[in-house]
Amino acid sequence: MLEIVTYPNALECLHALVDFDSKFASNDGFSFTLDLIIPEHLRAAHSRVYHQAIAAGKTKSGGKPIVTRATHKNGGKLYVELAFGIVSDTLHGVLGALATAKDVTQSYLANRAQRNR
Repeated sequence: MLEIVTYPNALECLHALVDFDSKFASNDGFSFTLDLIIPEHLRAAHSRVYHQAIAAGKTKSGGKPIVTRATHKNGGKLYVELAFGIVSDTLHGVLGALATAKDVTQSYLANRAQRNR
């Protein structure tokens, strides 16, 4: 999945880029809130960190991928590896943010089970 989010319309993205390994059907709508995929208990933190990154013009992770929770459209848990970036130029400053995501649920759960043995 490639998500392009433009500032200040942080909760809009292009549907054509959201087909996340068929986790969201093509008829889910062209524009949607990211709350569809962010677990409810993580939404406030996501919003806070997003706005901090936009204000700072950089992300805490420096674009390096992190693993976090996501929500499947059926309500199930997913684990995704995300890399975030801020898009800017010297003339206009911050233009928006982008993220790439990869479903790592199977490998994440397998590694967790291995650690718990």
